[in-house]
Amino acid sequence: MKVGVPRETKQSEHRVALVPDGVRQLVDDGHQVIVETHAGIGIAITDQEYEAAGAVIVDSPQGVFDGAELILKVKEPQEDEIALHQPHHTIFGFLHLAADKALTEQLLATGATYIAMETMQDDGGLLPLLTPMSVVAGRMAAQVGAQYLQQDHGGKGVLLGGVSGAPSGRVTVIGCGAAGTNAIEVAIGLGAHVTAIDVSAPRLEELAERFGECITVLQSTPDNILKAVVSSDVVIGTVLVPGSRAPVLVTRSMIAQMEPGSVVIDIAVDQGGCIETCHPTSHAEPSYVVDGVIHYCVSNIPGVVARTATYALTNVSFDYVRTIARLGVGESLRQHSILQKGLNIYKGNLVHQVIARDLKLTLEDFPHFSES
Repeated sequence: MKVGVPRETKQSEHRVALVPDGVRQLVDDGHQVIVETHAGIGIAITDQEYEAAGAVIVDSPQGVFDGAELILKVKEPQEDEIALHQPHHTIFGFLHLAADKALTEQLLATGATYIAMETMQDDGGLLPLLTPMSVVAGRMAAQVGAQYLQQDHGGKGVLLGGVSGAPSGRVTVIGCGAAGTNAIEVAIGLGAHVTAIDVSAPRLEELAERFGECITVLQSTPDNILKAVVSSDVVIGTVLVPGSRAPVLVTRSMIAQMEPGSVVIDIAVDQGGCIETCHPTSHAEPSYVVDGVIHYCVSNIPGVVARTATYALTNVSFDYVRTIARLGVGESLRQHSILQKGLNIYKGNLVHQVIARDLKLTLEDFPHFSES
């Protein structure tokens, strides 16, 4: 199979979907790998390193899409890429379609096939490709919250760890999956007192046992969320419903009752956001203020720790890339249910039930993958 790796074009996205070790393995397997020049520049991987691994380097995204069948990406296709998508292409990367009807309709019109890393779910309900990025985003969120509390960033001037005679900062984390748990861990490591809110009582019990007196755990109810949010210095929203648009749990009324200079961070913004006042931002302009509260809503948080994030992602994604290349798209989907769950669009047809429901688009019959 011919596998293509274009350079990411989303603002401040420095990750790359395949590293030279992966190229070498695919080439050894008998596949051709086409890499756009400077695709790895954000993590200091040179074209020469890709060439040494066996890749063919081309000087434009057009060269990648013209030459490849399987296209490996990190973030969702940008406007300048979509025109290059053709019916024979399969795009494998993060898509987050449930929050973006316009993008979904554009992708449907290409006739191509799209497998979304964030909807790939194993039989135990785990999200193996999304999880490492959630870990990175959660850890960064706590760091970002501490930074934006500083007055030089417009914050209220609170040190999360406190000092003798001054209390620790207060952080509320809503949603305690991979991102939330890592945000909690880093916030506690910085010395904050954390309130964790989740729908799962067993999960809250686990967190209480793990972190002890450093944490308060609350069941997710509107009253509990309100009380925690308005008393917090930092609120981190990490709510995830796999494949679906995130539910809005923090309302504008709650935000308006927070102290000026407080900070909210919505990790779920790429799935529509769980904080009503949030909208996607970029690393170039990451924050804005609503009712005196600083909002940080970057939709590709891990993109600026690209070395860590790239290797974390490719470690878990490469086996699936290798499977698709070896078996072909149809046969790999037929044999692997986890890839079936990642399938959002098949040859221009929307086949993911949750996305069709959230966007009110027509759901097509799920294919049987009799062809490769």
